[in-house]
Amino acid sequence: MSVDRDRLRDTVNYLREVRPIDPGEIQEYFDDAPHPAVVRQELRAAAFEFDLLEREDGTFVPASGAPVDPPGWSPDTLPDRYERVVVDRLVERFGLDWADGDSGDELRAAIRRLKADYYHGNPVEYDETAALGYAIYHLPDYYAAMGYVLDDLAENRDLPRTLRVLDVGAGVGGPALALIDYLHEAVGDDGDPPLIEYHALEPSPAADLLEALLDETPRNVHATVHRETAEAFDPDSVGEIDLLSFCNVLSELDDPAATAERYLGSVADDGTMLAMAPADLETATGLREVERALARPDSGPSVYSPTLRLWPGEAPSDRGWSFDVRPEIEAPRMQRRLDEGDRGADGGGEGNEPGTFLKTSVQFAYALLRPDGKRRVDVRASAERHAKGAEMDRHVSNRIDLLTVKLSPDLSRQGERQREYGSDPNPVFKIGDGSEQVEQYAVLTQHTELNRALGGGALRRRPVDGERARALERRRGGVQPRRRRGDGRGPRRSVTTPRLATSDRRPSIARSRRRGGVNDATARELPRPQGRGH
Repeated sequence: MSVDRDRLRDTVNYLREVRPIDPGEIQEYFDDAPHPAVVRQELRAAAFEFDLLEREDGTFVPASGAPVDPPGWSPDTLPDRYERVVVDRLVERFGLDWADGDSGDELRAAIRRLKADYYHGNPVEYDETAALGYAIYHLPDYYAAMGYVLDDLAENRDLPRTLRVLDVGAGVGGPALALIDYLHEAVGDDGDPPLIEYHALEPSPAADLLEALLDETPRNVHATVHRETAEAFDPDSVGEIDLLSFCNVLSELDDPAATAERYLGSVADDGTMLAMAPADLETATGLREVERALARPDSGPSVYSPTLRLWPGEAPSDRGWSFDVRPEIEAPRMQRRLDEGDRGADGGGEGNEPGTFLKTSVQFAYALLRPDGKRRVDVRASAERHAKGAEMDRHVSNRIDLLTVKLSPDLSRQGERQREYGSDPNPVFKIGDGSEQVEQYAVLTQHTELNRALGGGALRRRPVDGERARALERRRGGVQPRRRRGDGRGPRRSVTTPRLATSDRRPSIARSRRRGGVNDATARELPRPQGRGH
């Protein structure tokens, strides 16, 4: 038996401000008196349309429209309830000893193949084995990364607890599960729970595992998995979107910029497009290319974060390789089992060494775009006060005022650079003001209270004296050595290293003071991220 949706809506609107809506009571408002279970099912199906939350006692109440605050997201590992779902699927397909012998070799080979295809830009194909291998390897770090990106929105109260989500290329669901858990952690046990209408777009066999994982999510998460490609799907069919997600999928699309632009047209004016990619050069710079194609200086959405554009009418044209690095997570047991599993007859050799199949680093590039023009920090540079990144060549030997954004963690302590710079390097950060045409970096040599937030733990080491700082800078090739007047080697050059002021709660907007400047290290190469993103 069906229920008249219009009659149901009228009844809900009448009762919602009076008392909790009981399906058993609502049946009395219909001539044909549908069964309460039928009414309850219809209310669940229309929950987002009617703006209703279902309570534990089976009644329905109006959902809250309030935004959430950051919950202090910092996961140690993947929650056990999600790992159990993946392991159950592994046991169903391969048996209890899924990590050993031929089955373990098959899973490890699938992971190696996926990593190689992503790295070389090859088309990526998933079968059931590849989806399970992908979940073992990537579900934990993708889960962790998503929450850190959502912090940008929540800190400004721009993440509502009632929202419609379209997740393009959802895969096995790491970002989706993080979003759901993030919102529930943000409201806590005493606050009004979130109401989420979640639509996933996933045409591959990964959709089977995704649906099983979504079954573990709490009440009032209304999930639908659409098994269609991004190119074939009509985003308008789900309604106005509050959060559009392209997580770790842009590099797999035939025309990522055109596809993202088409989907962006279905985002609400106060909604957000969230894009995320692994920290590798190819995928991270590919994400920036899409960001720049959409957020044009004269039209399109604004860049909400992290690559704020501080000069009106300007857009960056450098390579754009920037990424975030967050605390490592602990490898879940399923990941350790696969890494340590007994190799079969053809499962040894190069690429199968212990540690190869552990993915504990959390490194990612991301972009948040808004149709309404809003930015995470509403600050703009002024030609009367600030030097422009696009004109840095004019200031190589000058001391300047610069308004810029910190776009990286301390790069001196990342991977190979730590060995190159020694055990006690000066912090190095990628910076940008949204006008830069070549990559620019800032080296922090003078530690003050104004820049303490910039360096974090790096600032708690012993001070660096001036001569030692200059020696380190010369060794890195970042600045010119000081010249004494009259020594026959040209005029004195200023060491152009910034004293930077930042805030812990905002994007790192850095202002260099009159006593310092910013070194334009345009020939320097960004360090490789620690571990592959794929």
